[in-house]
Amino acid sequence: MKVGFIGLGNVGSKLAKNLINNNFSLCVLDLNTSLSSSYLKMGAEWAKNPKELSISCDVIITCLPSPQACSAVMEGSDGVIEGLSERKIWLEMSTTDFEEVRRIGELVTIANGQPMDCPVSGGCHRAATGNISIFAGGERKTFEKALPVLKTLGRQILHTGELGSASILKVATNYLATTNLISVCEALITCKSAGLDLNTTFEAFKISSGNSFVHETEGQVILNGSRDINFTMDLVLKDIGLFDEIAKKNKIPLEISPLINQIFKDGQSKYGPREWSPNIIKRLEDATGISVLAPGFPSEIVDDEEPQEGFEVLPTGLEKSN
Repeated sequence: MKVGFIGLGNVGSKLAKNLINNNFSLCVLDLNTSLSSSYLKMGAEWAKNPKELSISCDVIITCLPSPQACSAVMEGSDGVIEGLSERKIWLEMSTTDFEEVRRIGELVTIANGQPMDCPVSGGCHRAATGNISIFAGGERKTFEKALPVLKTLGRQILHTGELGSASILKVATNYLATTNLISVCEALITCKSAGLDLNTTFEAFKISSGNSFVHETEGQVILNGSRDINFTMDLVLKDIGLFDEIAKKNKIPLEISPLINQIFKDGQSKYGPREWSPNIIKRLEDATGISVLAPGFPSEIVDDEEPQEGFEVLPTGLEKSN
């Protein structure tokens, strides 16, 4: 099975390298052509354009920063869709608009391809080791065909239902993580203002009912001062904005979501769209003059778990029916 991979950014580069390391035949493409030499040295091919990549590959993966970027790659001149034929699979691994995924998915189906949306969750550090989680939306038969690739890219693979369902879940989980990030920032600076030692505070949160994945990862780079989690404020705003739009379309009167969007819009205006997302705490530091730093924490998060072969996760309560 030959795989094509378009989009070699923070996450995409790590996913693509996992495929190379697991002996998949890989063809890649990115707007940044300076990356070509390093991928050629690793044994990958470099396509001239998305159409060429699509023609030569059985599975075509896109991992791009926006719905607009995906549309250009899929529908543009010499785009992926022009190179599709029967039995080829498109895996959209970007975090994107579920309605856009379904729209492009229809075009893929018309071209005799098989579409799935397969966003990842768990952070860049887990993408690097293949221990990241993957949501997969689309027909079950397509999911089963794509599973060998998905099991190489991630550890826990969840078939979420119809095309677009994975993209809804992805922005929902990013909303949850962002809400948690804001609360971690507020809790850390409040404890510091009350005179508590922040190393002790971190440990207390970690062993408590208030612990979370966000605290154990982003909390550490906040306290280190690097605030580097390989994810930027503009990407947060894109994701939580997509979630908020879903709620509005379904007439759900959310209360926290609008506030979280407002906080990150303010953070982006103050510190720039490419500022690391955990540095949202700087709004509170600047407002109070309190520095939220502590010794002994890493500048970036590294996945210390051994890579493991991926497996399908069955939804709680539905195990027996599958």
